[in-house]
This record gives sequence, structure tokens and C-alpha cells, in this order.
Amino acid sequence: MFLLAAPALAPAGDAVRYVGSEACAGCHADEARRWQASHHAQSMQVASPATVLGDFRDVSVSHHGQTTRVFRKGEAFYVRTAGPDGREADFQVTHTFGVHPLQQYLVALPGGRLQALGVAWDARRREEGGQRWYHLYPDAPPKPGEPVHWSGREQNWNFMCASCHSTGLVKNYDLQSDSYRTRWAEMAVGCEACHGPASAHLAWARGGKPVAVADAGLTVATRQLRRLVFRYDGSNPIARSDGDPTAGQRAGEACFGCHSRRQQLTAEPRPGAAFLDDYRPVLVEPGLYHPDGQIDDEVFEYGSFVQSRMHRAGVTCSHCHDSHSLKLRADGNALCGQCHLPSRYDRPEHHRHGEGSAGAQCVSCHMPTKTYMGVHVRRDHRLAVPRPAQSARLGTPDACTACHKDKSPAWAAAAIERWTGRPEAATTPPVAVLAGRRAGVPLAELLSAEYPAIQQAGALLRLAGSPAAADAVARAARSGEGLLRLGAARALAGLALPEAWRIGDSLLDDPLRAVRTEAARTLAAVPAERLPPARRERLSAVLAELIASEELAADRPESHVNLARIHAARGQPQAAEQALRTALRLDAGFVPALVNLADLYRANGREADGEAALRQAVKLAPAAAEPAHALGLALIRQGRRDAALPELTRAAMLAPDNGRYALVLAVAQLESGQGEAALATLAAARTRLPEDVALLRTQLQIERRLSRPEAAAHQVELLRLERGFAAP
Repeated sequence: MFLLAAPALAPAGDAVRYVGSEACAGCHADEARRWQASHHAQSMQVASPATVLGDFRDVSVSHHGQTTRVFRKGEAFYVRTAGPDGREADFQVTHTFGVHPLQQYLVALPGGRLQALGVAWDARRREEGGQRWYHLYPDAPPKPGEPVHWSGREQNWNFMCASCHSTGLVKNYDLQSDSYRTRWAEMAVGCEACHGPASAHLAWARGGKPVAVADAGLTVATRQLRRLVFRYDGSNPIARSDGDPTAGQRAGEACFGCHSRRQQLTAEPRPGAAFLDDYRPVLVEPGLYHPDGQIDDEVFEYGSFVQSRMHRAGVTCSHCHDSHSLKLRADGNALCGQCHLPSRYDRPEHHRHGEGSAGAQCVSCHMPTKTYMGVHVRRDHRLAVPRPAQSARLGTPDACTACHKDKSPAWAAAAIERWTGRPEAATTPPVAVLAGRRAGVPLAELLSAEYPAIQQAGALLRLAGSPAAADAVARAARSGEGLLRLGAARALAGLALPEAWRIGDSLLDDPLRAVRTEAARTLAAVPAERLPPARRERLSAVLAELIASEELAADRPESHVNLARIHAARGQPQAAEQALRTALRLDAGFVPALVNLADLYRANGREADGEAALRQAVKLAPAAAEPAHALGLALIRQGRRDAALPELTRAAMLAPDNGRYALVLAVAQLESGQGEAALATLAAARTRLPEDVALLRTQLQIERRLSRPEAAAHQVELLRLERGFAAP
């Protein structure tokens, strides 16, 4: 079932209801006027001649042998393209999605699904290269049946997009029928998306006054979103706030739920609630961010902004963006001049570029860009100082050479040294060090207040195998920073289970849902009979929260794999197998489900069935390391070492930063009579993972086994001096 319009009022709990933005406009006319012209108000609209920007005058878009035709039938808009079954058909466009710099179009499919088409309209001006149709996957257009095809799960509006492009959304997914009955209170991002359902406020405004005047009935009163005021005091060229920076940090959480890459933890997130109580964000991790914390994959603004000094000072989104129109509060460098004295910073002596040039713009150096979805240029919100020497060391994008394309980062670093009279600081973010890019830095230096909490949290995930891991995770678990405690909760998975319980037990009582449920994910494996009754009940209660959060994404196969792991950890193999089979019912080719199913088969002595599942996984995902590694282990267990070595080798090559893969390969090489190859494997891995003591210990054992006493003695000395460990 699919609704073109939602009910006028949608429930938001027992006490309050959504009333719609029109009800707000009567008293808040100026705010409503600014909002109506914003991207929020136009984030999703019914397709009509007034809302569709694209050229639907019977236009054909050809791309790698695929042709998509867009056309109209009267007032209705259509697309002719290959559908889910691969056959061409006509599909009606029901909604527009977004407005600038691109506009996407939604098509209704059976089961209440809305799907985003693979062709989009470039809404930029013609002189900017816009006013054209283009394909969102220019290099390899997806085929029907693939998750990223317009009809696949990665283009599904109900899960991927709806909660942030609508107000008061309830997904209403039914697992048994694999269908949706999605509803919303307002189609686009309205007033109540930020302020919360306003029925009590409306009653107060109309004279009913059923609530205290202090909050006027709003879930998120204006005072809760008020930004700190920053003023120049004459002693510093950077303005200072007139209050507690945490107030500004808290205000930003009204935006973070939609401007972050995260997992939703509650069915109806509450405006005004702590961000980490309703959402679990990704941390600064490889594949999502560059080793220095710059944006890489599509992570939106939150993870970058909380790395910034601005965030720590209490600057929030609305200091730069008008809350209702979303426009910048000032043009050009005047925006930064609100807090950074122009006479000091908006001068050639500071930016070293000609007045009015692109290089003289603050954002050119401090907010470099990356383009997503073909035309959407987004700025990195770390607001960081360019560090070209560091970029050269880490192989990360450099803001200087993004403009000076004919130059190198070394050239830029030399220029900065000439200007400042000193070389670039050598400090390297912990995410970079623990990505294996530089060795010899004590962990105590990495987990310090010098670095943003989200960077430290990301670093904790890389500590598995380090002798200091448990102490570092324990310190983070006691932090007052929710993000750092979240990093500790996730890092529990890299510790031995008794150590994980010793540290993680207290995290089960954390006030933030993201922290306590992530701790429970690892602690689920603690045998219940070994726990005091009170702690057993607490773990059970938090596990129920964790399971409920995973079931919110029951339309996704990965959620069922996560549930299977929880059930397996709790000693419930039948429930685990059922969850994995549900994942495969949703997607028969979902590789993580096949890998986990093979592990269940192994536990039940069904090695042949497990091997078959793993071979299917390897065939489906030849570039994935996990199935290749699992297949190699399965073959080792069957005594087929010669067949296992190529799989283990491939896994180690595909995931060079996985120390366990390298270690297992080295042991298999040794047992196959390839001792020198085993040592070479470990040596290469240790250059990338200098903190992984397991690699060093294994190298020592192999040196001894190969009767190389001098080399073994050298490894013993490394263990003693560099890692503080007694040699085995």
C-alpha cells in the first residue's frame, strides 16, 4: 500500500501530536516564509509541473548501452527503463526528491516501496554544467537485481532516505510480507522535525494553556536551540562565547540526526533527546574517513564538525546557517569574520593570496571539498588548518594542491614554512597512527584531550592486539565524553571476554543508549550463569534494547546477520540460523549471511555444507576478504592445506590491515614448509600494524622454530624495550 498524502495529524506518543507546518505559520510568519524557500521545505514533494525541474519532454538518456526515456502523459511524469525483472516498462514518477544541486525522482513499486531512479536532473545553471540528465553511477551502471540498481534495496526511500526527508515518519515495515505501510506527519522537513510535535504548543498559543509557560508546550523549545553569542573582547582576535560551550554543542544535536551517517536506535527519535540516545554514529574509520579525519565516503557533516575546534568552543550549525532558510548568515569571508577578526585573518599576511582570489577565501583552505552524487560539492566541516606535509606522509588529500594542481604537497609545505618561519608541526592524529601509517608513538599520546573525542574513539577500534589496549579502553570507558565511551564499547570486541566484562560491565548502565547497547553486543557472549543475578538482569535488559534497535531495520539483511550473532553469542544456534535464513530470504546473495551460516554449519560438524556456502560467498564477492579467509580456514580444518593457502593469501592481500589474516597465513605457510615466506608475511604486516604484538610474538616463535637464535633474540629485545612485554 502506498500513500500520496499522509493523515493531517499523525500521533507522536500519548501526550502530543503533530499539527503540520501550516499551523505554525499563523504565529511565526517570518520563520515560515524563510522555511518555505528552503531545501528542507522542498526535500520531498508530490510530482507536478510546479515541482518537477527535469526536462520530461520525451528525452532519452543513453548510458553504457542502457537507455532511459523520460516523458509526460498530461500532468503526469513517466520514465521508461529496465525494471526489477530486467524488462523495460513505464513507471510513473510519484514524487520529487531534493531540489538542488540535483533533483531525484521516486517511483512506486509493489509492497509500498518508493525507489529513487538511477538518472537524476542536474539542477545547476547551464553555465555551471547543469540543466541536463545524468546517471548517478557513471562508470558501472547497476544491473537489475543488484542492490544499487534503482529498484534495489540501496535505492529504497523507505529505509535509506525517508526519515530525514520527512517529518514524523513511521516506516511500518512488515517482515512476513516484506512490505511497507510508511506514513508521515508531513511530507517534507517541517517545523516539527526540529521542534517536535506541537499540539500542546498550539493549545497553549490558542489560550488553552495546558502546559507550563516555561516551555510553551514545545518538545524542543526555542531556548533549547539558542546558540551561544560570541563577542570580541579586545584581547584576542578570535571571539569568545558568553556561556558554557556544552550548550552550543547540545544545540547542534537538533541537526545531527539527519546530518550524520548513523544507525537509528529508536522507532520514533525524540527531538531534543541526546543524539547518542537515539542514534549510533559511525566513528572516524578507514573507508569512511581518510587517516587524518578528512571526509572520504559519504558521511555528511556531523563526524567532521565534531572533530573541529569550533565544535569544542560551542559553535553550532546555526552560527553559520540560518535555522529556517538554511542560507549562510553572511557572504564570503564575512561569515568567518563573525568570530575571526577580519583585520587579522582576512588579509594577505594571513592567507597569502591576492585580495578577492579564490585562495583568499577562508573555505578554500579550511573547508576543502569533495563531490558526491556526480554534482553535489560538499565541504569538509573539520574546519582544519592545511597540513600538506602530513598529507604527503599519509597519502591524504591536500587543500593546497587541490587548487595548485601542478604542485606537490612538499612544495606547499615548503611555502608554509617560508611564510611562518617554522616547519609544520609533526603531530599526527591517532586515527592515522593506528591505521598503521606510523610506528613508535606511545598510546598514551594518542588518547589525550589534544584530539577530538571522535578521533580517539576511532583509534580505540584499532587497538586489538596491543598490550596497552585494555588500559586504553578502560580509560575511555570512564570518560565524560559520550563518543569516547562509544569507542570503548565498540573496542570491547577486541579484548578477551573476561577483560571485556571487567571494563564493559559499567557501560551497561550508561545513560546513552548507543553506548550501553554497543557494550552489550560484545558482552552477550558472557555466560549468564557466571553473573550475579542483578547484572544478569541488567545485561538481559540492555540486550533487549539492542535487539529492538536491530529489528528496526528488519528490512535489511545485515540487521538479521547482527541478530544472528547476538543469538549465537547467547548460545541460541537455532535462533541464529533462523535469523541468517531470514537475511538470505531478503537477499539470497548476501555474503555476510553466507559466511555466518557456514560458521554455524562448522559448529555442528557440517564442514561440507559450510564449504559450499563459503564458495558461493567467494563467487559472489571475489574482492571481499572475509569469505576468502573463512574458506581458507575451512580447508585447513579438512587437512587440505595446499588448497587453503591461495585463499588465505588472497584474504591477506585484500585486507592488508587485518593482523589476524596475516598471522593465520604465516602459520599456514610455516606448516607447509615455507618458513621464509611466513616471516616475510609477518614483517610486511608489522610495517602496517606496528602495535600488533601478536604478529611480533608469532615472528619470534617462527624464528626459534627455524633455529635462528640471533633473529629471535632481536625480537625478544623488541618485545622488552618497545612494547614493555616479557618475551614468551
